Amino acid sequence: MEHLMTRQLDLILKEGAADYDWQFELDVNANYLESKGEIWIREIFEDLGGTGALPLLEKLKFDFKLGRYLILWDDEVHFNRYRLVTLRSEMYGEWNFPFSESYKRLCRTFEKECLKVGLQQRIWNGPPLAKSVFGQAEESGDFSGNGASGWKLLAYNDAQYDLQTRLHGYKLIRLCPYETIMTGGSLKRLDQLLINPKEEQRVMLFNWLMRKIA
Repeated sequence: MEHLMTRQLDLILKEGAADYDWQFELDVNANYLESKGEIWIREIFEDLGGTGALPLLEKLKFDFKLGRYLILWDDEVHFNRYRLVTLRSEMYGEWNFPFSESYKRLCRTFEKECLKVGLQQRIWNGPPLAKSVFGQAEESGDFSGNGASGWKLLAYNDAQYDLQTRLHGYKLIRLCPYETIMTGGSLKRLDQLLINPKEEQRVMLFNWLMRKIA
C-alpha cells in the first residue's frame, strides 16, 4: 500500500507533528458482522455476480490511523463500474459515508483511467479467489460475461472495508488522485499536489487533512 502518494502524506504528517500510526492493521472481529451488515455485504457480493460462500476479510490494512480515523489512498483501479455497483447498495443509503456520492461520480467519470492501469492480467483477473467466486475473467477489456473478476473482487473488498471500519467504531477517510483542492487561486488535483509539494503546499495539505478529522 506504500507508494509515492502515501510516502508524501507520511512526510507531511511528520512535519506537522501529527500523532498517527503509519500502515495500521485492524483485525476483524467476525462477531461484529451483525445480521443487517451480513445481509448488506451478501447483497453486494451477489450484485457483483458472486456465488458460493461469502469470502470475508480477516485483516484490514490502512495507510494511516489518527485517533478513531483511518485513512486509505485509493488509486485509479478503484474507480469503475463494479465499485459503482457497490456504492449503490442500500448500505450507503442507510449509513452516511462522506465519500460515497463523490465516489459514484468518480466511478462514472474515470473508468478510462482505471482501464489504463487495470488491464494487466494480475489486476484484471485478480488472485485465484476472484475466479473462484466471480468466475473466469473475460479477455482484458471485455466487460461481457464475467467481465473483470479481479476488479469485482477489489470493489467487493472496498465495500467490506467501508462496512467493517464502521462496525469496529472507526471513521474511514478515503483519499484519491481526483480529489481537488483550491490553492493559489485555482483547483488542483491531489495527486498533482503530492508529486513534489513545496513547503507552503505541504503546510496547506497538512491543514486540509486535519480539517477532515476535526
